[in-house]
Amino acid sequence: MNTVIELYPPATPLGVSASPQRDNFLRNAWAIAEVVVKEMYRRKDFYVLFILTALISLVLGSVSIFGDDKIVRYLKEICLTFIWLTSLVIAITATARQIPAEKENRTLFPLLAKPISRNQLIVGKFLGCWVAVGLSLVCLYLFFGVLCGIKEQSWPVMSYAQAMVLHWFMLGVVVAMTLLGSVVFAAPSSNSTILLIVSLGILFVGRHLNKVAMTLPEPSGTVVYAVYFAIPHLELFDVRDLIIHGWELIPWTVFGGALLYAMAYSALFLALACWRFRRQSVN
Repeated sequence: MNTVIELYPPATPLGVSASPQRDNFLRNAWAIAEVVVKEMYRRKDFYVLFILTALISLVLGSVSIFGDDKIVRYLKEICLTFIWLTSLVIAITATARQIPAEKENRTLFPLLAKPISRNQLIVGKFLGCWVAVGLSLVCLYLFFGVLCGIKEQSWPVMSYAQAMVLHWFMLGVVVAMTLLGSVVFAAPSSNSTILLIVSLGILFVGRHLNKVAMTLPEPSGTVVYAVYFAIPHLELFDVRDLIIHGWELIPWTVFGGALLYAMAYSALFLALACWRFRRQSVN
């Protein structure tokens, strides 16, 4: 990381109001986040994946020759699935290399030598990766939405907004999990592989674990039940059908509850990452 991070003065001494300390914490974390966003968009990962997604989405331009709504929905499902996979790969691979890259490039030592704590570094990395992934989602959903709108002459903006925001908050959980993995696993490659398998496993298998637990003898059934209730159910945020089938909007109370659910798991994984990083040698 060669970009200069403009940090703010150290926190106020004891006996002074905690509000300036909190503001200083957030400012320093955001300064790191800005650098993370700039560094991520200097790399070619997003642009390659965006071009691939755009090329697949352009298949929608030829659906008029079929004149079949089922084919249109099928193509939309393929494109949205590819958007989900693209965003998942971007979130995991970009986050997994943050802390190891700082150690490898020897930039972690001057960072921690400045008035910045390890907690600020972890939170800043999280915010930077999450914001960068959010900007990627805006590009992907905007391209897909405009393409579909031109073709179908329909503009369900709120449906796209709900789907994108839920998708973004789900990726916040994934980014926090990956940051935790980056201070646990030795190499970014192993962290990326494990987190990608875990995330896809939760998305496709997580919802069925309670049914599997019912068929298992004890104590295996109890263990699987415990896993079912402990994991973050990322599949709850998969509302692609809202766009594919033109369903009614999600009730805002349910929508807000889902966001709180994602925030709680993100905070939990971030807290664990901060705790682990504080007890880890930077050598």
